[in-house]
Amino acid sequence: MPAMFMLRDEVPILIGSAVILVGGYALHRLWRQHRMLEETESSKESVYETQRALNEYLHFHYGEPQVQYLGIANTAAVQNFPRRCAEECIKHFTQQNGVPSRALDIGCAVGRASFELARIFQEVVGIDFSLPFVNACNQLKEQGQLPYTATIEGNLTIQHVAVVPQDIERNRCIFKQGDACNLPTDLGTFDCILAGNLICRLRDPFAFLHRLPGLVAPGGILVIASPYTWLEQFTAKSLWLGGYKDDSGKEVRGFDTMKKLFSPYFELVAEKNEPLLIQETARKSQWTVAHVTIWRRET
Repeated sequence: MPAMFMLRDEVPILIGSAVILVGGYALHRLWRQHRMLEETESSKESVYETQRALNEYLHFHYGEPQVQYLGIANTAAVQNFPRRCAEECIKHFTQQNGVPSRALDIGCAVGRASFELARIFQEVVGIDFSLPFVNACNQLKEQGQLPYTATIEGNLTIQHVAVVPQDIERNRCIFKQGDACNLPTDLGTFDCILAGNLICRLRDPFAFLHRLPGLVAPGGILVIASPYTWLEQFTAKSLWLGGYKDDSGKEVRGFDTMKKLFSPYFELVAEKNEPLLIQETARKSQWTVAHVTIWRRET
């Protein structure tokens, strides 16, 4: 501060210093918040980008139950979950004579459900946000198999090979990297769409759900599987489909929100609970029960 404005007790200098300190602190806070936001966004993108995640999902999609789990009494839980989801699609799908059948597996991960859908659908489009997952899908499509490792404990691993069943026409599948919240406009329509354990991992599940009526052909099938594990790591709380209380104190559930959003376009055909296990080590797995809902597009 210029000397002509200084008082003998230097009060103006003290005030000026306080202003600088407060301003600096505010800027620091803004910088910290920006960095935290960047780190959160980065963690969302990287959680499925690691080699470990790729190995775990290859084991989840293609590992045989007898080598996957130790001492599991619930045999239903160790039966291949992606295959079971595809079977629900096929079970409720009705082929229209003379009309080419197309399916979309959004959030396809490493592609097992997509390949299973190719048993009946003439074209299957698999889309996932993770580039390593999509690359693995394309390797499996081209070669029919892909080596991977499963963790036993610590740094100990065992070698396995993911194999696509030989009776599946792999060339019916097309795999692409994409964002479920911002899907391409030229995808066309599908007779069946599968979204397996996807909606509670999206940054904007509402954007995805609002897009679905335009993607499912009249009379087509939509299958959504979700454990409704809403986490701010993936979705801002303001965009959760459920898992909170509204302003009136009423509980909001994800399934109820879907029913409201889908009511003008879809009929709920069936719902069921499907258990699944994702192995992390030989003795530690993620136990989940997904709520599987089957919807038919109104004609």
